[in-house]
Amino acid sequence: MSAEPRPETPATSGTTAAKGAALAREKLAQAKADAAKRGQLPRREPRRRSSPRRDAADPQLLGGAIRDLLSDRGWEQSVAVGGVFGRWAEIVGPDLAAHTKPETFADGEVLVVADSTAWATQLRLLASSLVRRLNEELGDGTVVRVKVRGPQNGPKPGGGLRVTGSRGPRDTYG
Repeated sequence: MSAEPRPETPATSGTTAAKGAALAREKLAQAKADAAKRGQLPRREPRRRSSPRRDAADPQLLGGAIRDLLSDRGWEQSVAVGGVFGRWAEIVGPDLAAHTKPETFADGEVLVVADSTAWATQLRLLASSLVRRLNEELGDGTVVRVKVRGPQNGPKPGGGLRVTGSRGPRDTYG
């Protein structure tokens, strides 16, 4: 006869697991009995990880205090829009951000200023995708429309010197 261990078969492995579970239950019962003898009864309810209620005067984490302040004052949307304006280059890409700048947000409308008429036209063509992208950042329905404004300064007058004011009495040109 050999002293090699026999491989477990499904029939024998079930009985081994049952014996292990019974042994574990027995050891747990023994530990509870020992604790009861020492006066340390096991808890009936699970431990809670909550701290005692905080008083308003207790120190708070800065993030929580700021979140509460924004919520109390109703500034959440304004702060979110400001965050989008601050990350404009990340949202629209570096090329578009180099030639455009968000100016205002009111009533679901974002006003964007472009530095040339060509970039203003490009932005008008991208307006619907820009609305979708801004709503991904701010929440659905926050931005309804993107209004684009081109450069405000007109073309420079040509020529060298210019005289402003009214014409003189002998000015016959014109």
